[in-house]
Amino acid sequence: MASEQLEKIFKNNEEWIAQQLDKDPSYFKTLGEGQEPNILYIGCSDSRVTAEEVMGLHPGEVFVHRNIANMVISTDLSAQSVITFAVKHLKVKEIIVCGHFCCGGVKAAMQAQDLGLLNPWLRNIRDVYRLHKEELDAIADEDARYNRLVELNVQEQCVNVIKTAVVQKASAERGLRVHGWVFDVKSGKLIDLKIDFDSVLAKIKEIYTFTS
Repeated sequence: MASEQLEKIFKNNEEWIAQQLDKDPSYFKTLGEGQEPNILYIGCSDSRVTAEEVMGLHPGEVFVHRNIANMVISTDLSAQSVITFAVKHLKVKEIIVCGHFCCGGVKAAMQAQDLGLLNPWLRNIRDVYRLHKEELDAIADEDARYNRLVELNVQEQCVNVIKTAVVQKASAERGLRVHGWVFDVKSGKLIDLKIDFDSVLAKIKEIYTFTS
């Protein structure tokens, strides 16, 4: 027997269907005809951060991939498959990596604690800390340091997106762009980090650039 919360979800679904049909009788017919999103959103699995709601978009307007701490890892077939499908087949024009302040994954990575199966995943965030250790260690306030690591993690995951061959090819051929954002859960604001990728990639570009 379903719990009250699950029963409420199905009731909410019926109400949502009625609302959509009231606004547009062909709403679901249109959805069934396919998707043509311009945006791939890579975000965190945190239950407080829902991509469409945060951006004010509707079903069909954004292709979404979420995991703990919005990571883009080269050996993660799920993330790499999503990127390939979104870029090669959906032909998205923008890729957004969006982290958020108060991220539990980033917070856990800052602590010297054995978290079992999570250790290999969180190690990637600790690697971000290692890359930017001098800057982060210079921040005395723990919350400010934590928030800065959130931002730097977004930056490094954007770099990981740019390292992929499919993204490099689409960028060269049709101007695909990558963006790094942070969502502030305490204010509801989306923050564009305005990352200067030319500067960030200057010293490593020749290592990761694929030639056709």
